[in-house]
Amino acid sequence: MLFTIENMIKRSIYNSVKEHLFKGKAIVLTGPRQVGKTTFLRQLTEGEDRSLVLSLNCDEPDIRVLLENVSSTQLKTLVGKHKLILIDEAQKVENIGLTLKLMVDNIDDIQLIATGSSAFDLRNKLNEPLTGRKYEYHLYPFSTSELMGKSSLIEERRMLEQRMIYGMYPDVVNQPSDALVILKELANSYLYKDIFTYKDIRNPDGLVKLVTALALQLGSEVSYNELGRTLGIDKETIERYLDLLEKVFVVFRLSSFSRNIRNELKKSKKIYFYDNGVRNAIINNFNPLSLRNDTGALWENFLISERRKYLDYNAKYANTYFWRTHTQQEIDYIEEYNGKLHAFEFKWNERKGAKVPIAFEKAYPGYSYEVITPSHYMHFVS
Repeated sequence: MLFTIENMIKRSIYNSVKEHLFKGKAIVLTGPRQVGKTTFLRQLTEGEDRSLVLSLNCDEPDIRVLLENVSSTQLKTLVGKHKLILIDEAQKVENIGLTLKLMVDNIDDIQLIATGSSAFDLRNKLNEPLTGRKYEYHLYPFSTSELMGKSSLIEERRMLEQRMIYGMYPDVVNQPSDALVILKELANSYLYKDIFTYKDIRNPDGLVKLVTALALQLGSEVSYNELGRTLGIDKETIERYLDLLEKVFVVFRLSSFSRNIRNELKKSKKIYFYDNGVRNAIINNFNPLSLRNDTGALWENFLISERRKYLDYNAKYANTYFWRTHTQQEIDYIEEYNGKLHAFEFKWNERKGAKVPIAFEKAYPGYSYEVITPSHYMHFVS
C-alpha cells in the first residue's frame, strides 16, 4: 500500500540520507523525543512497496525480544524478503550494536535504519560493533531553513516572535493554537523520560530543579559550584546531570575562548537550550516579547541553537565559543574554522550599537566581526 506525505516539511538531512541508502552500511538517526524521527522515516519510505518495508518499534517488549541475543540465522528469518528495515527506539534493545552488525555483515541487499532518542545509550551500544558500518545523522526540532522550504523567507521573518517564544518542535509548528499545551506536556512528560530510566539518577527532584535554574540563567555564565550551593547538590553531581541533559538533547554547553590575554575567562561555560519553547515551558513563561525582561537571552538562544542546526546539517565544522574578560569585555559568539576567528554580537534592539572590544582586537588580529539583528539574521541561520 502506498501513502503520501505531501504536507510534510522536508528535513535538511533528507537528500543525504537518501543518497546513502543501500550502500552496505546502517544509518543511525538520533534526536530528542517528539522531534519527528518517525515522520522522517515515513518521508524516506514514501512510495516504497510496503511489503518490502519491515518496521520494528522497540517500545514493544516482544519486538525487543526478537532483536536481543539472536543469531544471524534468526535475523535472516525475521527479515525474510524485506529490504528496508526500520528499527525505532533502538537503544532499548540490549546489545543492539551487535544485532545490527550481524544484519549488515550477513544479510545482503538490505538497508538498516536505526533511530533513538537517547544518545548516551544508543552511541555506547553502537560505536564499537558498528565501526565502519554506519552513517550517523542527528535530527533537531525544525530549522529555519526547513520552515522556509515550506513557507517563505518573508513568512518566517513574520513568525520570528512566535519561534522565539514557542520554539520549533514539529507539533508546535503544525498546531500553533495548541502550542502551550504541547510544550507543557513535552517539558513535563518527555523531557526527562530517557534520563529517569538511567540507573544513576538518585535525585530526580534535584535534576528538575537544575533544569529550572539553567532556564533562569539563560545566556549567562554558569558556575557549577554556585549551582550546587543553591540547589544543595554537590558539584560532581551537577556536572554528571549536565552531561546527561546534553546527551538527551535538552541543553548544550558553550565554552569560553582563551588564548592570549591574562584576564580572559578560561574555564567558564554558558548553557543553552536546543529549543526556546522547551525553555519557556520549564519556567512557565509564554508572555509576548514586549512584556519580557529576557528577550535578549531568548534572541541569543534562538540564534545559537539555529546556528548549531545550520552547521550540523551543512557539514560545516567549526569550534564554537563565547569570549569574556574579568573586566566584562565580551563577545557573544565565536566560530573558529579555516584558521580564522569569526566573531558575532547579537542585538535584539537594533538601535544599540556594538563594536569589537579593544582587548580582543589587539590579541586576535585577522578576525571577522558581525552584528546579528532581527532585520539581519537570516543568512546566519539559513
